[in-house]
Amino acid sequence: MRVLPPMLVAVCAALTILVPRPAAAAVDVPDERALAGFFDAAMADGPAAGHAPGAVVSVVGGGKTLFSKGYGLADVENRRPFDPATSLVRIASITKLFTWTAVMQQVQQGRLDLKADVNRYLTAFRIPATYPRPITLQDLMDHTAGFEDRTIGVGARRKEDVPPLEDHLAGTVPARVRPPGEVSAYSNYGAALAGHIVSEVSGQPYDEYVRDHILDPLAMRHSTAAEPVPAPLAADLARSYDHEDGAYRREPFVFDTLAPDGSISATANDMAHFMIAHLRDGRFGDRRILDGPTARLMHRRTFAADPRIDGYAHGFKEQTLNGHRVLMHDGGWEGFQSALLLVPDADLGLFLSTNGPGGADVAAKVVPAFFDRFLPGRRTVPGGGASVVPVEGFYKPTRSAESSIEKVVALTGSTRLRVEGGKLVFGGSTWSPIGPGLYQQDGGTRRLAPVTGGSGVAYVATDGPAYRRVPWWDTPPVNVVVVALFAVTALTAVLGLPVAAAVRGVRRRPVARAWRAGRVLAGLAAAAGLVFVVLFTLVLTGETSILYGVPADVQVLLALPLLVLALTVAAIGVTVRAWRCAGVLARGHQAVVLAGLLALLWFCRHWNLLGWYL
Repeated sequence: MRVLPPMLVAVCAALTILVPRPAAAAVDVPDERALAGFFDAAMADGPAAGHAPGAVVSVVGGGKTLFSKGYGLADVENRRPFDPATSLVRIASITKLFTWTAVMQQVQQGRLDLKADVNRYLTAFRIPATYPRPITLQDLMDHTAGFEDRTIGVGARRKEDVPPLEDHLAGTVPARVRPPGEVSAYSNYGAALAGHIVSEVSGQPYDEYVRDHILDPLAMRHSTAAEPVPAPLAADLARSYDHEDGAYRREPFVFDTLAPDGSISATANDMAHFMIAHLRDGRFGDRRILDGPTARLMHRRTFAADPRIDGYAHGFKEQTLNGHRVLMHDGGWEGFQSALLLVPDADLGLFLSTNGPGGADVAAKVVPAFFDRFLPGRRTVPGGGASVVPVEGFYKPTRSAESSIEKVVALTGSTRLRVEGGKLVFGGSTWSPIGPGLYQQDGGTRRLAPVTGGSGVAYVATDGPAYRRVPWWDTPPVNVVVVALFAVTALTAVLGLPVAAAVRGVRRRPVARAWRAGRVLAGLAAAAGLVFVVLFTLVLTGETSILYGVPADVQVLLALPLLVLALTVAAIGVTVRAWRCAGVLARGHQAVVLAGLLALLWFCRHWNLLGWYL
């Protein structure tokens, strides 16, 4: 089941050592000639090799744009090259940095309190009080609100299909699945909720607020938070592409139904202005988007599951590259892949965007090479933190669904943690201890720390996502066994019906009509269940997209478990009434078949497949 394009943060994280604030070597601001030489060489065949038609980059330092350039094509069909001044790219989740900046503007003006219950600012709906502690704006910025994840319906094909933000937020409030502040779980809903709160207290729609209070003061004249892109800019919007069978296929424009989490389209030159403002304590030229104290506050760390690994700084993702503390965010939407990185101690910023599926590969090569070339430094061993004993078992990402059909994705996304000779085996890698309760990936630089939540839940926090230990009944092996047992018993029921009929014809042995009816009902339930298991496995492992909602064919498929339930209940009822009419072997087989059907029904109910949990 395909959801959203992969984000670049995992690629960048795989190349980092993540510590709070290590010492870094002093660096000189690179000149335009050196930057041009580096990027011209790095991009000589980089985008095309990664199946991206083009790329665009901008670098800032010393309060000005040091370098910006486009590479390859922004529009393949019309052979239009990338231009950093005019080619708009969809920056996707980097939009969140604008949303968090807007939140801090309202904090600066005294209209918002980061520590207040978000319900204080909501008028049309409420966030349920699932836990004693309320969700705050700080929790939203740190992605620690404890919301489940949801991908269903986050995109729309037409503007007419996009509901008003307030209505959409009210109708899709995610379940609260853990206490706030416990561990991070990236949430698009949380960012959209924060953007809506800014609109509530400012009295302006989100796109207009961003235009008036961020884009215009920063002279970002070729950027917009509106969807669709306004007519004066639409002709300059770069196109994004997938790559199939050796050819590029244009991706359609996808509307974001949670606009404050990813609606902005911007040029590389305009993004340079945004980076300059954040590196210069909120100032760009003679204009400000934040005052100095608020800008500096925004860049302070606000959450980390363990102080020795990656964290958040008021919505910025923290990383450490070559000993430099980096504030960054990435984004992926349609075929666009983008990343923004700020290096405050070097007064340097980098923005990179590509318009094809190989964007992550391009970034994986360019970003570390950029830091090695222009931001050398030394790596340090982190200190602090608690020594937590790792708990073996299966773990799933904290960013996962619980109340919708998407919950079943956790079965394919879970990974096992094992302790072997003092090392950890997790996520396809081996991790060696480098400190009390701290591990580093062998052959890499990623770090991992076991964490115990306030509720006693075992977590694994990494420099990227965090993971939660699941109970035994949620583990892949147990569920594979459950489905396999059903499949075996179901096959005996389906194949047994014609065999039994043939035997009766040869022996001419009469069978009670009621017992025969029970066998037939169980056989039909088994057949329906087998069809469902096969077809849903194809959905789960295939290219079915739920971006625009659950497809109609999948919704039809979800009727099969209900049919299995109805047939199973009827079969049990008839079997009980006719129990004395059959022999011991027949009764034993029927009991086994019904037990298999009940196992399948448990599986479907547990993973939100019994009904329409959309």
